[in-house]
Amino acid sequence: MESMARGGTRWKRFALVMVPSVAATAAIGVGLAQGALAASFAVSGQEFKVTAGKLVGTGFSQYGGVDMGYKDLKGDEKVAHPVAISTFKNASITKMCQSVVTDVPFVGKITLKLTAGDKGTDVKAEKLYLDVSELDANARFENIDIGVAAKDTDNPEGGPGPAGKGPAVKDTSILPNGFAQQADRAVLTDVEQKAWATTAGTFELSGLSMRLHKGDGPKVECY
Repeated sequence: MESMARGGTRWKRFALVMVPSVAATAAIGVGLAQGALAASFAVSGQEFKVTAGKLVGTGFSQYGGVDMGYKDLKGDEKVAHPVAISTFKNASITKMCQSVVTDVPFVGKITLKLTAGDKGTDVKAEKLYLDVSELDANARFENIDIGVAAKDTDNPEGGPGPAGKGPAVKDTSILPNGFAQQADRAVLTDVEQKAWATTAGTFELSGLSMRLHKGDGPKVECY
């Protein structure tokens, strides 16, 4: 199942996001101060939740930015969303869940919930771009560099990063000398997060399941 290049957020596209966020506050602060815009499309007016039992990724890079998106589900007013943007050349995820809640007129709140990678075969992703606002997880990084300039990220396993040559960052609005970090390998467990957007070159979703649930809250959402 291949996602399209950064061009829009669609309910039919499975949105997967896992962001190891070392010094994310500093990264976001730098991105905001520089006026960097992370996404090349307007994100929807809804955040979504994601959980995972474990994510193992190679070729990791991260920097701060801003997603421009719609303020809510009605109208054309737009707002800026500060995000921590992480990228992986390759990622393997177990027990993945994504949920989003919509208040449907005359019906009430409906939760769309997607799960995958929970039947013995991991979810696989390539060239993963993740725009996240909140994260709780346990994280382990191998050969990590914190404070590297965005243009100088160049992971041995992941290829060139935010300079725009490889799988890390396509966004030309990110300043090349901005704050960034990189690691050869990242392992996250017990992940809970909220995100505004994600794209990937390829997703392989083993055991994909989608369900609609009446209401919201931890009993029907991912957490």
